[in-house]
Amino acid sequence: MKEANLEGAFSQLNVWRRGGERAPHKPLLALYALGRCARGEPRLIPYREIDERVRELLVEFGPVRGSLHPELPFFHLQSDGVWEILPGDPAAGASVPAGPKRRLFLDRDYRGGFPEELYRRLAADGQLVRRVAHAILSAHFPSSLHEEIAAAVGLDLEAQTVAVASAARSPLFREQVMRAYEYRCAVCGFQGRLGHALVGLDAAHIKWHQAGGPDETVNGLALCALHHKLFDRGVFTLTDSLKVQVSERANGGGIFDHLVVDFNGQEIHLPQRRSYYPEDQYVDWHAREVFQGPGRWMPADDGGAGRSRG
Repeated sequence: MKEANLEGAFSQLNVWRRGGERAPHKPLLALYALGRCARGEPRLIPYREIDERVRELLVEFGPVRGSLHPELPFFHLQSDGVWEILPGDPAAGASVPAGPKRRLFLDRDYRGGFPEELYRRLAADGQLVRRVAHAILSAHFPSSLHEEIAAAVGLDLEAQTVAVASAARSPLFREQVMRAYEYRCAVCGFQGRLGHALVGLDAAHIKWHQAGGPDETVNGLALCALHHKLFDRGVFTLTDSLKVQVSERANGGGIFDHLVVDFNGQEIHLPQRRSYYPEDQYVDWHAREVFQGPGRWMPADDGGAGRSRG
């Protein structure tokens, strides 16, 4: 497989889809394995380790779910041609099960990793590792989270300049969103310029571009760099009435309370034209798939429409 095809294979992982639900399991597992590869660690990873570490990554960077299932990407990543599974003792005659069976993976010490040829290529080329990591991140997560996810899996994205093609985006999106929100942060009202150029102000997608969110004003918010990062991280979301809702898990005190918690329950700075207001479907998606809301579930387990804007 050529390098370009290799990057494409990882950027186009066949992730589970149902409606607009996020399923970052495969991308997070692949990134975790890339981090290990970059550090020169063994190719095959015990499922017990993956069960613990990918579960933690899903808690931090996945949507709120009642249960977490690292066994799913461990098994299903095989179908993308970039992963293989072997029993802990191949000589014992154990074979790869026909489905994701967490207890079996644990009890029989199954291991998974990149196929040998792919692992050798990645282990010998740090720049290729970084290009593949960028391809995965660009396909599945907003840029505001890339460095944080990379750090969590032990990857250095900035060792060399990496060029990765991103999905086509409308060049008009930023200006349309900025104009709609009168060039100020919808949460705190921040306005900043260096001469005539805007600084520290972003056009944020409510439903991530990587999840199919369109480059339309009704899917955008003008946010300062801080609130953009916190919004993408799920620290806060918007309510039905377009008020800020801060996660009960968010804490820090002092300046954090002043910049974040104190905005809880406050209406955002709305666009002058009602036709630019965020659409329900995108606000719903963010609240469901990104917001780190109350009752966040963490312990391990065995797996088991239109509204008024008033």
